[in-house]
Parts: sequence; structure tokens; C-alpha cells
Amino acid sequence: MSFIKTSGFKYFKNLIIGFGAAVVLLGALFKLESWEGASEMLILGLSVEALIFLFLGILGPEKDYYWEKLYPGLDNYSSNIASITSAGPATQALDGKVVEGKLGGMLDELQSMSKSLGSLKALQEADFSGTADQVKAMNNFYTKLNSAMSTLSESVEDTKIYKDQLTSLNKNLGSLNGVYGNMLNAMASIGKS
Repeated sequence: MSFIKTSGFKYFKNLIIGFGAAVVLLGALFKLESWEGASEMLILGLSVEALIFLFLGILGPEKDYYWEKLYPGLDNYSSNIASITSAGPATQALDGKVVEGKLGGMLDELQSMSKSLGSLKALQEADFSGTADQVKAMNNFYTKLNSAMSTLSESVEDTKIYKDQLTSLNKNLGSLNGVYGNMLNAMASIGKS
């Protein structure tokens, strides 16, 4: 690893850039306010900034991505990275399996997502315009059903009362039959005597 890529050098570079910018801003402030020494500060700050820009131009930009870690040899122009199509049939099959393994079922996942999106589109296109009328009709049906159940419940109560009255009437008729039978026996006894 070269000295330019060390964290110490990066810190030093940022320190110089920050110092130069601070001197330029102070020089501009002094110049705007017409304070003593403004010209000298502005000249010093702009000179430092010019040297910094020269310095940064010589160093060049840093990479902020590291594709070569995923694809070794990518950062080397003269590396022999063979494409899948340029290899022989046996290598193509092997490379195809490697690529398929690296993709790790992404195609299946994309197809599943496509089906899900198709279902969502079908749901979006569904016509729900008559739903409010259907809900009102169902509400009306449930109201009538509840009323009928209430009436049926009252009918059951009336039926129980009617049954109790019939049972009581049967008992009374049984008693009357007994009294009538006793009267017939008494009349028959009187008629014999």
C-alpha cells in the first residue's frame, strides 16, 4: 500500500485543504471590511488554494468503489478474464453454473415478483362499483333476518304458553271426566234404588 493511500496522508491532505480555505475566507472578510492586512491575507490564502489544487491535480481522484473485490482482475487492464461466450463448451457449462450460483435464484425471485404484480394489477382493475349496493342489500337482509328470528323467538314463547295451557286443560278435562263419571255412577245408583 502506498503512502498516498494511508489514513495519515488523507488526514494531512484534508488539513491543508481546510487551512487554505480558512485563510481565503478570512482574507475575503478582511478585504470586505477594509481591515489592515487584507491584501496580504487574500494573496496568501489564494496562493495556498492554488498549491492545493495543483497538488490534488497531481494526485488524481480516489476510487470510491471496489469492483475488483467481486471480480478479481477487473482493475488490471492486461488481465486474462475470459468471457463466458468465448470459452469452450465444457468451460461454458462450468462458467454458466458459477454465474447461476452467483445469481442465486434471482430469476425465480423476479418471476415471483412479476406474478405478484400481475395479481395486484388484476385487483386494481376489478370493478367494485356495485359493492355499495350489495352491502346495502346484505344489510337489509340481515335486518329482516334478525326481525324474523325475534318473531320466531316470540312464537316459541307463545308455543310454550299454549302447550302449558293445553296441559292444564287436559288435567282439568281429566278431573271433569272423573266428576262426570262419579255423577253417572251416582245417578245409576239413584235409578236402581
